[in-house]
Amino acid sequence: MMVRFLTFSLLLGVCVPASAQNFFDVNTIQEIKINFEQTNWDQLLDDLKAGDDQDFLLVPSVEINGQVFDSVGVKYKGNSSYSPNNAKNPMHIELDYVHNGQNYFGIKDIKLSNCFADPSFVREVLSYEILGQYMDAPIANFSKLWMNGTYWGVYINQEAINKRFVRNHFFTDGENPFFKCNPEDFAGPGTGGNFPNLVYTSTDSAFYYTTYKLESDHGWRELLALMDTLKNHPNSSEALLDLDRALWMLAFNNVLINLDSYTGAFTQNYYLYWDENGRWIPISWDLNMSFGAFPLLSMAGGGLTLAQMQQLDPLSQSTNSNRPLIKQLLANPVWKRMYLAHLRTLLQENFSDAQYADRAMELQAIVDDAVLNDTKKFYTYANFHNNINQTINGGGGGGGFGAPGLTLLMNARYTYLNSNANLTATAPVIDNIAVGQAIGNEVWISAAIQNANAALLGWRYDTAAVFSKVAMFDDGQHHDGLPGDGVFGGAMTAQSGTAQYYLYAENANAGRFAPERAEHEFFTANITLATANVGDVVINEFLASNITGEIDEYGQHDDWLELYNTSNQALSLSGLYLTDKFDNAIKWQIPANVSIAGNGYLIFWLDENGTQGPYHTSFKLNAGGGEFLMLSDGAGLVYDSVSFGPQQADISFGRYPNGTGSFTIMPTTFNASNSLISGTFETPQAGFRMYPNPVSGMLWLEADSPLGDIQVLNTWGQPVLHLPATGNASAVLDLQTLPAGVYGVRVGANRARLISVIHSK
Repeated sequence: MMVRFLTFSLLLGVCVPASAQNFFDVNTIQEIKINFEQTNWDQLLDDLKAGDDQDFLLVPSVEINGQVFDSVGVKYKGNSSYSPNNAKNPMHIELDYVHNGQNYFGIKDIKLSNCFADPSFVREVLSYEILGQYMDAPIANFSKLWMNGTYWGVYINQEAINKRFVRNHFFTDGENPFFKCNPEDFAGPGTGGNFPNLVYTSTDSAFYYTTYKLESDHGWRELLALMDTLKNHPNSSEALLDLDRALWMLAFNNVLINLDSYTGAFTQNYYLYWDENGRWIPISWDLNMSFGAFPLLSMAGGGLTLAQMQQLDPLSQSTNSNRPLIKQLLANPVWKRMYLAHLRTLLQENFSDAQYADRAMELQAIVDDAVLNDTKKFYTYANFHNNINQTINGGGGGGGFGAPGLTLLMNARYTYLNSNANLTATAPVIDNIAVGQAIGNEVWISAAIQNANAALLGWRYDTAAVFSKVAMFDDGQHHDGLPGDGVFGGAMTAQSGTAQYYLYAENANAGRFAPERAEHEFFTANITLATANVGDVVINEFLASNITGEIDEYGQHDDWLELYNTSNQALSLSGLYLTDKFDNAIKWQIPANVSIAGNGYLIFWLDENGTQGPYHTSFKLNAGGGEFLMLSDGAGLVYDSVSFGPQQADISFGRYPNGTGSFTIMPTTFNASNSLISGTFETPQAGFRMYPNPVSGMLWLEADSPLGDIQVLNTWGQPVLHLPATGNASAVLDLQTLPAGVYGVRVGANRARLISVIHSK
């Protein structure tokens, strides 16, 4: 068997766009100036904070680094960090409060925390820096705030977790279920579920309304499904939860004694977002009391002492039924070993030689002068410097808790964890990773793995996808050399020119990932794919006027084109061209490394915006006048082409049968097999029913409200039958005179119609 060796490299996880990084650049202190119209603005903000709606106060302007924004919303935020008696309260600034779309480098929401429990001023920034190495997390830096021209001191400027955040990180339009997991009132007063601890207590979502804040239009069904699964089917949790991110979050909370979190007394300060793969993604939030500034592990008794925090068990809360995310995940032996592997990585990479302390002092140096001149801070300037190594008590902040010295806590914690029996077990060693490709579609990965009795390969071909996991073997039959030689091998099917992968190996007591920051970081392998021949790839479907249909990764309703691979092997499209002009075959070249999976689909957005990525073309379609599409090599070899007439909004034109048939109008089947829906058909957005389908004579239409204007369209989108609006919620169409074929039925205006297919005789 001929084998070709492939290259591989380490790739970091998804990054926040550069424009946002400008505003959160830790080396630059942001300057924010709020200009209030009212002299009693503090009392007004207190009153709004005390109200049920906690609305914003409209201010004439806010200036950010010299740029002025008109008519902005401002309010106090926070729970324990807020008090009407504070000289310095946390702030929430909403730039688009009046002017829709008003933003600073794409940022509309600005969240400023007041360091009320952090004499060092670095806990939050440093914690987000550490966490961001292992999972998608907000970024934070320092800001100086002025109120009506008076310097109000140093605040931590932390990236908001909102639709913009999930769009940037999770390949989504941001419209999926989304929860902020904080009780409505501080310290868990909710009349329903009490704490956002994911305990499944009631099947009625109303029970949880004061505990989880719904940030989307829907999502209770999905949230309750997660809680039900954690309680009753815990080993199936990975189907509904991004397990890896959850394990990293829990490991972070434990190592850094971040107890104002899911791990601590109030099980709060995290978000859940339902991604495009149907899984909840946990996102940590509000790290201002990490490094032991919030010592409450439970509601019983007082807070943990310094010694108890230094020696907090790495498996703390793993027997607590009120922490199902911890108890149920760590009850699974494999997931427990993965958790401990993550905890060990986090510990060794950040605390083995006190590099965190050096970084803390670097951060303090950035903001030193600003803190010195901050007359409203909760602690003294001496406290600011001393808190790196000394515990600071009092000072007016922290809810009555002291703030342990960072090194006082973490050096001893490192020593304790490094000698803890859960972390001293000998873990596997993964080395000599090799990637190869056999003739055909099989790609294999092998590695020399010591001290392991099991290994797995996690792989995917799209950063937005979930890693598939397959076992690796040392049996001499999986590209692993000889049986029992310590070389493990596993295979995956080639689906693209670039694969992302990681390895995990374990024995009875410990596990290890390669790379150790997986799944957040991973290796990449460049795979050689066969070149498509004529007939292998066809234009399968397109939508020339997308008004209410699918949206791209930027939330835009662009025209789109779908290609289909008729073969059963992945094929390279590198060097091929798409065009909408007869006389310009090379109008847009498909970028290098773009491929299409065997019997798979590939979407290109026809939006004239190539800056949005490799799947966005340099041309749009003309729905009104009709046009032409062609896939070719640009030198005369045509792979496929189609001419079309005027197109109706949200009506696809595609091949039926899928991949081989002639083009006809049809309901959109985005990234899926084309279908001419048979039987009674209804789409949620259309709001009417139509039957029978196929039809041989009379077609009945019914709705819950007046139908409006009704048209029957032929395959070119041309009306062949028209029934004016009657004000009725039902109608009957006589289609006996129409020739046999495929038609579309349009009801009402473009934004409120359903297209289905009817057959008549």
